[in-house]
Amino acid sequence: MFDFDALSQAIARRTVLCVGDLMLDEFVYGEVARISPEAPAPVLAVQRSETNVGGAGNVARNIAAIGARCIFVGLIGQDEAGERLKSELGEAERIESILVCDPSRPTTRKVRFVSEHFSTHLLRADWEQARPATGGIEQQLIDAVLPQLARADIVLLSDYTKGVLTARVIRNVIDAARRRGIPVIVDPKSPNLAIYRGATLLKPNRREFVEATRSAADTVEAIAHAAQDAMQLADCEAILVTRGEHGMTLVARQGEPIHVPAHPVKVSDRSGLGDTVAAALAATLATGADWETALRMASAAAAVAVGKPGTATVTSVELRRRILPHAYLAAEEKIVAAGGDLDTPLREWRRQGLRIGFTNGCFDILHPGHVKVLTAARAACDRLVVGLNSNASTRRLKGEGRPVQDERARAEVLAALEAVDLVAIFEEDTPIRLITEIKPNVLVKGGDYVRETVVGHEIVEAHGGVVMLVDILQGHSTTQLVDRARGGGQ
Repeated sequence: MFDFDALSQAIARRTVLCVGDLMLDEFVYGEVARISPEAPAPVLAVQRSETNVGGAGNVARNIAAIGARCIFVGLIGQDEAGERLKSELGEAERIESILVCDPSRPTTRKVRFVSEHFSTHLLRADWEQARPATGGIEQQLIDAVLPQLARADIVLLSDYTKGVLTARVIRNVIDAARRRGIPVIVDPKSPNLAIYRGATLLKPNRREFVEATRSAADTVEAIAHAAQDAMQLADCEAILVTRGEHGMTLVARQGEPIHVPAHPVKVSDRSGLGDTVAAALAATLATGADWETALRMASAAAAVAVGKPGTATVTSVELRRRILPHAYLAAEEKIVAAGGDLDTPLREWRRQGLRIGFTNGCFDILHPGHVKVLTAARAACDRLVVGLNSNASTRRLKGEGRPVQDERARAEVLAALEAVDLVAIFEEDTPIRLITEIKPNVLVKGGDYVRETVVGHEIVEAHGGVVMLVDILQGHSTTQLVDRARGGGQ
């Protein structure tokens, strides 16, 4: 639960120290013209190609795109691919790269041949030597990383098992970070989670988690059970298992497991998706945000990334659009009259596993204070329902002469906001009936309330939901605006 704009501003003041395996990603796009007569394989009529900084370098690019600063430490060979990576990272904004050169190995390079029309990967060719850095190179990596800890808010280890993150490098970095009180996130590849002992958060995907724990990991409950032993083994605070279209599940030592469903999106390319998730997690956690906020940012970043071809980056603007999407219905389609059909949209949202939020008010004259509460409420959920007092209800609460605008006008203004997914008009003095029907995951009110005085808090909490109080914007009041307009105030 968070104020997205405030979080973005905090991210811009943070620095992530990213260490890991750098690689050059190349994508060759074309159309499948025919099947080769020499072998039962498609022939690709090449139309275009592009090159990206990949692996841990893609993590660094995403960290910078989201808005944080990134210090990146990686390994290249003494070759053309290494020079290209060095040049591209050197030109990247908000990335400071420290690259160790190992003349004895080639720079890792991956070339993917893709059918553009079908968004299908046909073949990948790799140039690499996936052996651990040894001797002097390993020490150079350690010497490059440790001095940078003084400038870092968080450390992210991106392990592709290509040689950078040896057991010795991992141990030196984690131990030094812990001494400074700096959190460490690891995107692991080794099934031996003990080598990452002392990290704050491990982020395996489901396949990696299954291999490491020998569990089915097919439900939230199964993941939570297997994660307990894994957290003991790795001496970490939490484990996040990414599950593709099934979303993400985080298990922490304290509290209940947190599951965030995947956004329903059309998938273009999953290349580098884990990099984007790791970057969003690191940038968010660097601000001191809680687990759930970090997961919601990571889930939104994943939804943006899979819609792009290749190893793509996700910007803060794109994240904002995903978390606070543009209105997907015409305003009139978002309005439900008192006693109208709420069940249909609620049933569909629940089927998709979406998190439903609720707030309410008269919203007689919409002002910046209202907008702040609505924006914060929408950032805490996937779909926001706004309960709107009817004309009669508003008159009983506010007195004669109110509302200034009738309920339809107020509903249309609310429905036009990108933060609002549904406006439900109610006739009663309180929205208790609506809250009982909706059973929201998040109930939001302004900070001039306390939890115990929020109508419906018992209902929401009884169903596992939470009450969120948003600090009010001082100096903004509908009553004051009305008095001023009528000449009753200065």
